[in-house]
Amino acid sequence: MSRQYHVDGELVDRADATVHVEDRGFRYGDAAFETCRAYGGRVFLWERHLDRLRATCETLGMAGAVPDDLRERVDATLEANDLREAYVRVSVTRGVQPGKLTPDGDVDPTVVVYAESLPRGGTAGDPIWDAPADVRSVGTRRIPDDALPVDAKTHNYLNGILARLEVCGSDADESLMCDADGYVAEGATSNLFFVDAGVLKTPERGTILPGITREAVLEAAERVGVPAETGRYAVDDVRDATEVFLTNTTWELRPVGRLDGTAIGGGPVTDRLRAAYDELVDRRCYDG
Repeated sequence: MSRQYHVDGELVDRADATVHVEDRGFRYGDAAFETCRAYGGRVFLWERHLDRLRATCETLGMAGAVPDDLRERVDATLEANDLREAYVRVSVTRGVQPGKLTPDGDVDPTVVVYAESLPRGGTAGDPIWDAPADVRSVGTRRIPDDALPVDAKTHNYLNGILARLEVCGSDADESLMCDADGYVAEGATSNLFFVDAGVLKTPERGTILPGITREAVLEAAERVGVPAETGRYAVDDVRDATEVFLTNTTWELRPVGRLDGTAIGGGPVTDRLRAAYDELVDRRCYDG
C-alpha cells in the first residue's frame, strides 16, 4: 500500500504530496512543526504538542493558523496508513505568498501531516535506538533567545544542521551545543540530562527548546523521588557525570555511551526514569 500523507485537508499518495514552490515554508523556513509519537494508535501528550505548535505560530505572527480539526487529520493519517506505532510530524506554514521577506497579514496556511512506522513503546516495547549514543561537543553555539526565540519550533533548523555537519564523517549520533557563554545547552535534536551525586540535572530554560519529553522526564523524576535541578553547566560537568542521557520524542530516553570519547553511559537513575516514562506511556496510550 502506498503511504498516504495529509496535505491541506486531503489524504494523498506520498508521491503526490507536494507544496507550492512559492510556499513560505519552502522559501524561508517560515513554518512551525511538531514531532509526536503514536502508541497503540493514540498520540502521546498531544495537548502539549498542540499548545507548543500554537505558541510557535503565535510567535511567527500567524496565530490561528493551526486548524481546529488538526487532531482529526492526524488520526486519519494514522488510520489510512494502518499505523498504530508511529512517528508523526505536523507542519504548518504561512502558505503561498508573494516573494518578499515581509509576510502578508492574510494567512492561508499549508498544513501537512505525515507518519512513519516505529517499534512498539511502553513497558512491553523496545527503544528505536540500537545502542547508547556517541555524542560530540561542537563549536556551533545555540542561538540566544534575544536573537531567535528558543521556544519556537520552526522549519528554520540551520543551527542544528550546522551542529550536525561538524560531526559528519564520525561515528557520533548527536552534537552537543553550548550557549554563547560556553555553558551546555542541548543537542541538535535533543535535550540533555546528567546525574551528579544522585541529583538529576538539566540545562535551564532560556537557552534550550523546552522539549515535551524533557518536561515529562522532570515530572517523572518528581513522581519517583529523584531529586532534580536546572542550571548552567560546563561540558566538563557532563563528562564527569555518573550517568548522562538525551531525550526527544522519538528516542524517548537514550543513554549517552560516550561524550567526546569519554565513556559514561546510563545507570540506576536513568533506568528508573525510563521505567517511569514507559509506565506513563502505558497509562496514556495502552491501558484500557
